[in-house]
Amino acid sequence: MTKTVRYLTHPQVLIDPSREITDWPLNSVGTARVTALAKQLGSLSATKRVISSAERKALETAGPLATALGVSLEIRPLMHENDRSSTGFLPPEEFEKVADAFFANPSLSILGWETAHDAQRRIVSEVELCLSDGVGGDVLFVGHGGVGTLLFCALTGKKIDRSHDQGPGGGGCWFQFDSTDRRPPHPWRVMESLAQGG
Repeated sequence: MTKTVRYLTHPQVLIDPSREITDWPLNSVGTARVTALAKQLGSLSATKRVISSAERKALETAGPLATALGVSLEIRPLMHENDRSSTGFLPPEEFEKVADAFFANPSLSILGWETAHDAQRRIVSEVELCLSDGVGGDVLFVGHGGVGTLLFCALTGKKIDRSHDQGPGGGGCWFQFDSTDRRPPHPWRVMESLAQGG
């Protein structure tokens, strides 16, 4: 049975250099966006599974949506963002330069970061494992912009390139594909469009 699969990135986070990046929470804007979507699910109404990265910002996005849908939250630790623990927090300007290099050189480890090719293989494998169980109904994956972009590139057959990223704005974007052809019919859209039916 064909089902609609969506990948949603967490929205805006509270950046705190004193905390591990994986433990950053949503900020007030990000929380408000998730709360609004949970109140008006729109296109998500037929979702039967919500599957999340174990990072706090993803869980704070997925949790309220799973509750609103009346489904249990499935946590998949290997859906984490690209591993950049070698550098930890980087000031925004420096982070953008390193992120550019990460996408531009997918086989290389930039400053010790997980390579883009390795991160892509990991996220594609996790998604495929989750979809191989034959459970019916729409599926919502909740994760991160970097690996989400790598997943989008894999599904569309595009070369890894940051031009396929969700774009500026702090996250809270999604794309979809059906479980049969695995081909996204459109690029990233903001999460608010889900409440309006897509």
